[in-house]
Amino acid sequence: MTQPRIAFVASRAEEAQSALAQVRAQYAEVPLEQADVIVALGGDGFMLRTLHRHLALEKPVYGMKLGTVGFLMNQFRLDGLAERIVRAQPTALKPLVMEAVGESGGTATSLAFNEVSLLRQTKQAAHIRVSLNGAVKIDELMCDGVLVSTTAGSTAYNLSAHGPILPLGADVLALTPISPFRPRRWRGAILRAATRVKLEVLDPYKRPVSATADSNEVRDVIEVTVYESRDRTVDLLFDPEHNLEDRILNEQFAY
Repeated sequence: MTQPRIAFVASRAEEAQSALAQVRAQYAEVPLEQADVIVALGGDGFMLRTLHRHLALEKPVYGMKLGTVGFLMNQFRLDGLAERIVRAQPTALKPLVMEAVGESGGTATSLAFNEVSLLRQTKQAAHIRVSLNGAVKIDELMCDGVLVSTTAGSTAYNLSAHGPILPLGADVLALTPISPFRPRRWRGAILRAATRVKLEVLDPYKRPVSATADSNEVRDVIEVTVYESRDRTVDLLFDPEHNLEDRILNEQFAY
């Protein structure tokens, strides 16, 4: 890639829209379908929306931080953008697949680059049976919820729920309970990425549960299956001096 063809996308935030006008004034732009790379201006939430919205295009995405959180972004600088993109290092992200069965019996399928989470919908604690590859591991988990996280997403909601930070490229997933009541001593598990996780909601009418894949929520689920996609990937581009692998490693030493 000598002179990358760029398509720009930006969040609706005022700062991001102002930056969009600046980069469009300085750099040539092509339609998304013709681009070599998509440049996303915003925060991590907008980056996740960009990955979902344009996954089918199979274009690498280079983000620049113009939001509150920017773990998946590079620093915003107006000059030298084309050169930075050429030097950028790709990080391949494999999303999780969430298959959620609702009370009506229908199944909703969604992708998640960060995590799939189940959360109680009322004041009643959720009761969830946890199975891995068809084998029941916890008959009844009483909790506010439970999540399955990718390595890239392990520093997001997973970390807030006291889950482990996973090294990028480790080919593992984190299974983390959210405010568990019983079993009291269970704090989650690190699973091989090929593991198929099944989460069954016990007593779903009295204790309703929702399931969320990144920001896509399904209400009143009775069963959720989560596994890593093997045929869908997207490349995130990072400046070599501030790549995602180093950021995740450094998070393990934050205090």
